[in-house]
Amino acid sequence: MGILRTPGEVAKQLPTETLFISVWILGGVYALLGAISVAELGAMIPRSGGWYVFIHRAMGDYPGFVVGWSDWLSTCGTLGVIALVVGEYSAVLIPPLAGRDKAIAIVVVLMFAGLQWRGIRWGSFTQNLTSAIKTLIFVAIAIAAFTITGRASAETAVAPAQGFAFFTAIIIALQGVLYTYDGWYGIIYFGEEVRNPKRDVVRSMFGGVLLVVAIYLVVNLAYVHVLPMSQLANESLPAGAVARVIFGDYGDKVIRILAILSLLSTVNAYTLTAPRILYAMSCDELLHRKASRVNKGGTPTVTLFISTAVAILFIVSATFSQILAALAFFFVANYSMGYISVIVLRFREPDLPRPYRAWGYPWTTLLVLAGSIAFLVGAIISDKRNSLIALAILAASIPIYLLVRLLSHRQRA
Repeated sequence: MGILRTPGEVAKQLPTETLFISVWILGGVYALLGAISVAELGAMIPRSGGWYVFIHRAMGDYPGFVVGWSDWLSTCGTLGVIALVVGEYSAVLIPPLAGRDKAIAIVVVLMFAGLQWRGIRWGSFTQNLTSAIKTLIFVAIAIAAFTITGRASAETAVAPAQGFAFFTAIIIALQGVLYTYDGWYGIIYFGEEVRNPKRDVVRSMFGGVLLVVAIYLVVNLAYVHVLPMSQLANESLPAGAVARVIFGDYGDKVIRILAILSLLSTVNAYTLTAPRILYAMSCDELLHRKASRVNKGGTPTVTLFISTAVAILFIVSATFSQILAALAFFFVANYSMGYISVIVLRFREPDLPRPYRAWGYPWTTLLVLAGSIAFLVGAIISDKRNSLIALAILAASIPIYLLVRLLSHRQRA
């Protein structure tokens, strides 16, 4: 969803080709450095549940709860955002649906929740099918852009902002880029459901990062090959604009149809992911134990119901840009806690079997951690409103945690 939507947002902030491509390279390097460290955790602690599992093991109940809470919220929010974009594109394709974006998004979320309710096999099959379609879409866009069309007409370069304004533009652009790359660690949410986690977690993470970085860079190069930067900056769907250049008036409709198919793959992925965060927390008694119920198909149904309800709340209450800015803060905060967990567990549990050890440790881990902290500080300085919203959501975890602990004690009694 990000690579279809956010390049236009990034181009608004960084209006030259060099800066535009550079920030995507920077995001790719960040993701690769992150994978180097997180793969150690994933192979070492093969549990389903994502970041929460590692932070809870390294730092205890409350830090684990905070990360689980924020990660779950951001996953539900992302699910809502993607469903909203499906609604937007559907309304453009079918005029009678205009103004019903949110209703379409809610139907999409409910449809995939129903699919997941049937069991993990249905969700896995759907993910494999839709992922294959998505990959073919990106490959086709890039090949067509470079082979069928000529270079975009030259235009007078727009001078980027200077001083603090330039710093702000970089941070806002990185919010979109990191949001787009987010998901490179997706395998850690299914650690105990992978056949050979000690091998496949590492292989999946590195293979996934390298493939996605390559695809995103090629697609963005295709965008700037076909579209002048001034046009790219005003496109909510750059892939559609490229298709118009290649295929004429029919191109935009074709791309929007293919984009919807691609986005449905991501809806399915996050519908799989969100319930497993709460499931892991309930297994550790940081939520009511009834939340760990799993049906015959292997789906944690209680947490699926809760996650679906929260995703729908995101849909009815916010816009794309508002959700994007707040969630980027959550993503990087959780990354940071994960990198710290690598260091903590190296000291606290040095004898724990590590099928894979982070390459270049501790320097690679410290470098990506420093980059994460710098981004968070920059986000707070340059985007106070959305950062404060994100921090307020995090602060809400305190009373919720205390309530959960109280109920947990009563449950054991």
